[in-house]
Amino acid sequence: MKDKNVKKVVLAYSGGLDTSVIIRWLKETYHCQVIAFCADVGQGEDLKAVAEKAKKTGAGKVIISDLKETFAKDYLLPMLRANALYEGSYLLGTSIARPLIAKRQMEIAKAEGADAVAHGATGKGNDQVRFELTYLSIDPAIHIIAPWREWEFTSRSELITYSHRFGIPVTATLEKPYSIDRNLFHVSYEGGILEDPWREPPDSMFTWTASPEKAKEAPQTIEVGYVAGNPVTINGKRYSPAGLIEALNQIGGAHGIGRVDLVENRYVGIKSRGVYETPGGTILHAAHRAVESLTLDREVLHLRDSLISHYSSLVYYGYWFSPERQLLQTLFDRAQEKVTGVARLKLYKGGVTVLGRKSKFSLYRQEISTFEKDSVYVPQEAEGFIRLNALRLKLLAIGQGDQKYGKRKKS
Repeated sequence: MKDKNVKKVVLAYSGGLDTSVIIRWLKETYHCQVIAFCADVGQGEDLKAVAEKAKKTGAGKVIISDLKETFAKDYLLPMLRANALYEGSYLLGTSIARPLIAKRQMEIAKAEGADAVAHGATGKGNDQVRFELTYLSIDPAIHIIAPWREWEFTSRSELITYSHRFGIPVTATLEKPYSIDRNLFHVSYEGGILEDPWREPPDSMFTWTASPEKAKEAPQTIEVGYVAGNPVTINGKRYSPAGLIEALNQIGGAHGIGRVDLVENRYVGIKSRGVYETPGGTILHAAHRAVESLTLDREVLHLRDSLISHYSSLVYYGYWFSPERQLLQTLFDRAQEKVTGVARLKLYKGGVTVLGRKSKFSLYRQEISTFEKDSVYVPQEAEGFIRLNALRLKLLAIGQGDQKYGKRKKS
């Protein structure tokens, strides 16, 4: 519901079609001051040019925040420690950026004395939930303006027409209207020609990754080093969290690693086709699993893995600041304390293959695991182990036999 008393709004601004139109629409509809907030989460854009565009479009003030290292350290690394994958494929690149952007947006709103915050998420998508759950977890009384739920426009084609009427420069066209979201961790594509799930994405669309057919002809071997579940080195060279992810994006992209095309289930109940590039994240997922395979106790590993799906859904749905996500994070991080070591990987034509792994906390003992003679494991003891574990199966078989053949006579 529109509140005509709104005097100042902080808009999460990307410089794209939707948020560029929103600046003009807010001024026309609410007659308010618009502060355009642009979060630098590694999207690789000229943010000075984005700021100039916001001012020309009508923003009274533009604030740019460099959040790359915060994004990597406090959001991406915790999520990577959890091995989060939504519906088995999506590494959650867009999902994980939204709570950070929304949190910083709320900080700016408080500092600037704004009456409201606004975002450009559509009324059908997940981002509206992610932004607003974060807003409300910080200030339950904040006024939220969601233009896609208020204005008269029903499609991006109409936004393009509106932008032409007011001379708003946009990069989207009626011929190529798919949406692109890019940050330090991934690039995502949806909408437009991608709405047909049978249609193959054009290779020219991809930003970071070569197609496997055009990727490097020679494989590359790299080593990723971990400390307490966090990646810290590539081939022995130490990086900052953001720097490490950027480096792996370049390395993996050249080998065609990290493309995902899936139809996913949005939180609002609609199925959506998304195409993603996450080369660095794909490498880190494989490397982390490799080091964990040496260092995690079996039952700890199985318990943690049983909770990954729930954790991933919380991130996808926008519950980053919920008590349940924080509780799971505490559990997962406790399990990561000795996930320290190195994974050796081969990158080739879109594939990541683990070649080796080592750790000073390794629970693997070659002298016990060997098929050769050892002095610890006694094979004959396995018979009692098997019989005890088979007892319930034997009882089931006896009971089923009684029902099928009649109760057996005692001998």
